[in-house]
Amino acid sequence: MWFLSNIYNRLEEWFLALLLASMTLVTFANVVARYVFSSGFVWALELTTALFAWLVLFGMSYAVRVNAHIGIDAVVKLFPPLGQRIIGLIAILCCLVYCVILGIGAWRYLDIMYTLGNESEDLPIQQWIIYLILPVGFALLFARFLQVGVKLLIGSQIQMLADEAADALKQFQQDEPQSTSNNSPKEDGR
Repeated sequence: MWFLSNIYNRLEEWFLALLLASMTLVTFANVVARYVFSSGFVWALELTTALFAWLVLFGMSYAVRVNAHIGIDAVVKLFPPLGQRIIGLIAILCCLVYCVILGIGAWRYLDIMYTLGNESEDLPIQQWIIYLILPVGFALLFARFLQVGVKLLIGSQIQMLADEAADALKQFQQDEPQSTSNNSPKEDGR
C-alpha cells in the first residue's frame, strides 16, 4: 500500500509541474510571438486559463497532503491533544461535506456541459473536457481529507493542519548558527 501511495504522490507532483511548465511555456511563446513577430496565438489565453484552473483544482489535494493550506489554530492549541484531535475530526468532517456538495454540483455542471456539447471558444475541444477537473479535483480533495481524518483517528497526527509557527521557529533555529558565526566586521586593510 505504501508503494502505491508513493507512486501516486510522485505522479501528483509531476502532473502539477507539467501543468505549471505548460502554462509558463504557452504564455512565454505567446508574448514572444506578439511582441517580436507582431502576431500571437488566439487560443493561448484560453489554454493558459484552463491550465491554471487545472493547476489550482488539482493542487488543492496536493496542498492538503503537504499541509500547505492556511489554518487558524490559536484557539485549537488551547486544548489538550485529545481535544485538538476531536476539533480536527470535526473540521475534517466539515471539509468532507464541503467536498461532497461541491463535487455533486461540479458533476451536474459537467453533465450539462457534456449534454450541450459546446466547443471551447478558441480551442478545438469541447468545454466539458476543460471542466472535467471540477469533479476530479473535488474527488481528489475528498480523498486527501479522508487520509488526514484517518491519521487523526489512529493518532498519528494531532491537528488537522501543520504547525506553521513551530516549523518557522525550527527553521530559524537551524539557520541562526550560520548567520551569527561571522558577525565581526571585516577589516578592509586601510
